[in-house]
Amino acid sequence: MRLHLLTHAATAASRQARFPADEPLDDGGRRAAGSVSLAAPDRLWCAPARRCRETAALVLPGRAVDGDAPAGPASGAWAGRAPGELAAEDPAALQAWMTDPDGAPPGGESLAALLARVAGWMDGLDADDDRGLALAVVDPPVVRAAVAHALGAGPAGLWRVDVAPLTLAVLTGRAGRWNLRALAPASG
Repeated sequence: MRLHLLTHAATAASRQARFPADEPLDDGGRRAAGSVSLAAPDRLWCAPARRCRETAALVLPGRAVDGDAPAGPASGAWAGRAPGELAAEDPAALQAWMTDPDGAPPGGESLAALLARVAGWMDGLDADDDRGLALAVVDPPVVRAAVAHALGAGPAGLWRVDVAPLTLAVLTGRAGRWNLRALAPASG
């Protein structure tokens, strides 16, 4: 199976390194997404966040979404907030989230849970489906989790993958055996 994962374009939260809420793309993100040129996928999946849906509509105008891709991790009470603000308010909670794969924002999702959810989605894809290229527009942590899963890096591996807006991850494989072919900015 050929699976491409595209991260959403920039938002105000991503530019300010804040935990995401369900925000729209900013003006620069809309311009950047509109300039991306990708091969038309045979299947298009999209995470439910507004930023992902807007990115898909700009990158592949007029293309209907075939289904849902995994959502990014729930930020819980930290949605819209900057890590510096959280460090001043509750440094122990932020430190736990950064060092413990099972640590989570209040009301949010841990990295271990995200990795398990993304791995389950990937491994549940039909490897015998020969309909060509599948593209999913997702949040950056989903790409980090997919790469960590492909490499067998575990939850700690998520911290070792830098993923900017409009990054394209190219994966091939099937349940239990995924390969990372490329991880680079989407072409404009």
